[in-house]
Amino acid sequence: MADNQAPDLVIILITGPENPKRLPSAFFLASTAAAMEQKVVMYFTGPATELLAKGKAESVFPMPGGKSVADFMKLAEDNDVQIIGCLQSLELNGMTKDDLAKEIPLLNPSAAMPTLGAAGRVLTW
Repeated sequence: MADNQAPDLVIILITGPENPKRLPSAFFLASTAAAMEQKVVMYFTGPATELLAKGKAESVFPMPGGKSVADFMKLAEDNDVQIIGCLQSLELNGMTKDDLAKEIPLLNPSAAMPTLGAAGRVLTW
């Protein structure tokens, strides 16, 4: 959310490691929209925040023997999807910034809502 352009699509990702089969579709939709030159933001909140921890996304597999959630996240990032974490959800999940696999923007809901709410479309996953 570094620039002033409102996103075309926001995916508020609530689903986390508790439901791995549900996760790939969110990343496929984000990646596809971004590949179509739309500005896409994924906001990880609630249980989804766990996926941002070091090694967690690499250990979650929607299908046995298939790709990990980390692979789907990389696909999204490779297509310029912006990933943002919910600062309050870190505490909810017993995490700190030091637990994150990489440095990403962290915003509490009140800071995130103006930009997320300005999006052309918002999906909750």
